[in-house]
Amino acid sequence: MTDKQQDSDGLEAFFDAARNTAPDPDAAFMARILDDALSVQAEAVAPPRPATKREGPFSQILRGIGGWPALTGLAAATVAGVWVGVNPPAAVSDQLASLIGTGSVSTDADSDWLLDPLTEYDIAMTGG
Repeated sequence: MTDKQQDSDGLEAFFDAARNTAPDPDAAFMARILDDALSVQAEAVAPPRPATKREGPFSQILRGIGGWPALTGLAAATVAGVWVGVNPPAAVSDQLASLIGTGSVSTDADSDWLLDPLTEYDIAMTGG
């Protein structure tokens, strides 16, 4: 413990001397530092190179949706939706017709009536 105390006392004299005398750098050294700083600053301020090719609106949209694989999936879903909308299967068209009330539902053999798509609540809300 005393050895450390003696070492720090010896170093303390050097620290005090360093605190009391400020270093005076050489003028040539300061000129080199200034030249180096100005060259680095000029590189940092230089404008960026312009892009050689800009993307068009179609390329931006294509990149936004996920590229060509996503576009082919969307195209396939669109074609399938148009096909089902134009030429629906019989089961779908019968269910849809009964749902919107254009198909006939028979409860008795003698009476056929159309299904009303609006309930009493819906009619009251429309003001009718």
